[in-house]
Amino acid sequence: MNNTLLEQLAPDRAPPPLGWWPLAPGWWGLLVLLLLGLAMAAWLRKRARQPSVRWQRAALRELAQLQTVSGQAGIDDAHIAREVQLLLRRYAIARYGRDTVAALSGDTWLAFVVRHGGSDWAGDSGQALLRCAYGGHAAAPNRPASPADRARWLNGARAFIQCKRVSR
Repeated sequence: MNNTLLEQLAPDRAPPPLGWWPLAPGWWGLLVLLLLGLAMAAWLRKRARQPSVRWQRAALRELAQLQTVSGQAGIDDAHIAREVQLLLRRYAIARYGRDTVAALSGDTWLAFVVRHGGSDWAGDSGQALLRCAYGGHAAAPNRPASPADRARWLNGARAFIQCKRVSR
């Protein structure tokens, strides 16, 4: 071959290296799936960490039903007191744990409720609730609870349920 003809040719040039941008459609689809998976995992994690929100909503609904029932004529105070007491006990066990709540009774139970937001149950109001709910030597069956007592019972229960502080 003739070297002069080869020398006249242009030098070899390699094509420019391929860039990573813009992404191919397959990579865009994979990126969207990854972002959806991360968002779903975050949502599931948040939902799993906050079961108390569901318990709180259910307890508040039940308390609202009790409040409408307590306003009706002919409803026994002992029934309302027992239902409020049992609702709070169930909620406290679900939220704070059985080990913390199950052994509480009487004054220790009232102190627990007051310490966790139910300040309306402090003093005579809480004692009246327990006497009315469970009877006992100080219960007065012929003397019904006043509407103010019922309101304090329900307000204390609502404040306890809505309290944000959780200590196990």
